[in-house]
Amino acid sequence: MQIRPFPRLPSKGYDPAASYSGCYVLTEDVDGLHAAFRAGLKAAYGRIPNRGLPRIGPVKDMSYGVRQFLMTDPAGNSIRVGQPISGDPSMRPVPRGPFERALHLADLFTDSKEDLAGAVRVIDRVLPPEHDHAPRPGGPEPSPVQHLRLLVLRADLAERLGDAPLAARLAARAAALPLGDLDGPDGPGEKERAAARDSLARLAELTR
Repeated sequence: MQIRPFPRLPSKGYDPAASYSGCYVLTEDVDGLHAAFRAGLKAAYGRIPNRGLPRIGPVKDMSYGVRQFLMTDPAGNSIRVGQPISGDPSMRPVPRGPFERALHLADLFTDSKEDLAGAVRVIDRVLPPEHDHAPRPGGPEPSPVQHLRLLVLRADLAERLGDAPLAARLAARAAALPLGDLDGPDGPGEKERAAARDSLARLAELTR
C-alpha cells in the first residue's frame, strides 16, 4: 500500500469543514479496505455516515483506470483510496452518448472534485426533475443499466445533500427498473455488469 501524505496544517483557527488537504492511498484490496472502514465507522458512530464529518462514499470504478472510494476524516482531510484496474492511468475521453457522458462527468464531480451540486446539474440535464427524473419524452432512452446508475447516483447525491424524501423516491424508482438477467447471454457486457453491481449494492443501502 502506498500513501501520499497531505501537508501539515496549523491548528489555530482551523475549520475542518473548509479543509482542502488530503491524500491518495493506493492499495491492492480496495473493496476490503472499504468494508473495513465502513465497519469501523459503524462501530464508532452506530451508523455509516455519508455526509458531515467524518463521511465515506461508495466504491466504484473511475474513468482514469482505478477503482476507488472517497472518505473524509474528522479533521476534514479528503482521503481517496484506490486500486489500479488498468495499466493506463490517463483520463478516458468523455463519451459521446448523453447518458454515458452524464455518468462519466457526474462521477468525476462527485468522487474526484467533491462538487455534489455540479453532479446534480449534470444528471438533471438528462433526467429532468420536471419529468420526475425520467428521460425527456420523445428523446433518447438510456439502457436499463444506464438508467439504474443515473437514478442511484442521483439518489445518493440527494441523501448526501440532506434531501431524504427525494433520495427515497429515486431509490424506489431505481429498484423498480426491469434489469433482466445481468449475467445472461443477452445481458450487458462485463464492464456494464460490474457498474450495475456497484449501483445495486449502493441501492441496497439506500433502501434499508
